[in-house]
Amino acid sequence: MTEAPVLAEGEVLAQVADAGGSREMDIRGGTGPGALSVLVKCQGKGRLTVSVEPAGVSFPLGCVDGRVSSILNRLDVKRAHEHGTLSVAASAGVRWALTVGRSRGR
Repeated sequence: MTEAPVLAEGEVLAQVADAGGSREMDIRGGTGPGALSVLVKCQGKGRLTVSVEPAGVSFPLGCVDGRVSSILNRLDVKRAHEHGTLSVAASAGVRWALTVGRSRGR
């Protein structure tokens, strides 16, 4: 968890490494249009939930002691929003890292 995960492609808009607890961060440049990728890794017993606004999307990730769990979600954003926010809520004892990226036009 000491390093943020690496996306295979796209411009990095936000990154966090070796975090715990809850946090809210801006998505640099807002959201869309195009694919918005959110790659999250966690470790420790509990649950982590990521929310992306204004897309109105959230997803959970179960975290386990002694093993790194990960998930990659791609959102197809149709309309541009000047401001975007990513919120993470994590159980006590869960360590996490994430990277948010954008790919334009496919």
